[in-house]
Amino acid sequence: MKLAGVLGHPVSHSRSPAMMNAAFAELGLNWHYVRLPVPSALFVATVRALPASGYLGANVTIPHKVAALELADEATGAAGAIGAANTLSFTDGAVAADNTDAGGLLAALGEPVMGSTAMVLGAGGAARGAVWALREAGAEVSVWNRTLTRAAALAADFGVRQVDRPQAADVLVNTTSVGLDPATTEEDLIDALWLDGLDPPATVVDMVYGDGPTPLARWAVRGGGRVVDGLEVLVGQGALSLEWWTGRPAPLDVMRRAARGP
Repeated sequence: MKLAGVLGHPVSHSRSPAMMNAAFAELGLNWHYVRLPVPSALFVATVRALPASGYLGANVTIPHKVAALELADEATGAAGAIGAANTLSFTDGAVAADNTDAGGLLAALGEPVMGSTAMVLGAGGAARGAVWALREAGAEVSVWNRTLTRAAALAADFGVRQVDRPQAADVLVNTTSVGLDPATTEEDLIDALWLDGLDPPATVVDMVYGDGPTPLARWAVRGGGRVVDGLEVLVGQGALSLEWWTGRPAPLDVMRRAARGP
């Protein structure tokens, strides 16, 4: 049996195992996918040990995406340009890195963003993927983070605009972990993401997902916005990861049903 998994901290909430195992079964592949909770201090050593344990690939989530690229022996053009990786492949002891967050985001959006304005919240690895994807697709991108210096550094890396607080845009993308805690209220979210006084844009993408609508999704719907939830982004990036590992077309409908659950 071939193994794959998702590395993160926390990672207990991840729907990737259900989604990916359903896809492997649909394709008739003898693969098994698991959660791999790993703190930052153990990330590099854990990744280096995975091939000897039977792993052929791994996805990477918060907070390891930048570190995943740094430890890789080789990287795709997308991962190198973004400066972060969410997918690793292990071959003959070497670690190859890719970034499917960018393609997954654009697939989940499902409509062109050329000529639109986009506001990205966050400054971590997922934010880097979102900024690069939206910029490459022709959007005018702005970046905000509570730590303004981190937002400024990210904006400088990609030649986009850094703002001191979230601003009106056609598309808003939340790449932070705000809302991951089920106890987070809409009021908590508005305070944490400095959204007070801002009307929801036409399209809101929330990388966070849970058993129901996230606080950001509720805020968006209340204002008449279209919501692209984190599960749809997960399906998009997961499909690209699976195709890279296996060389087989991803069964999107099967993955979508499994990610969303009964």
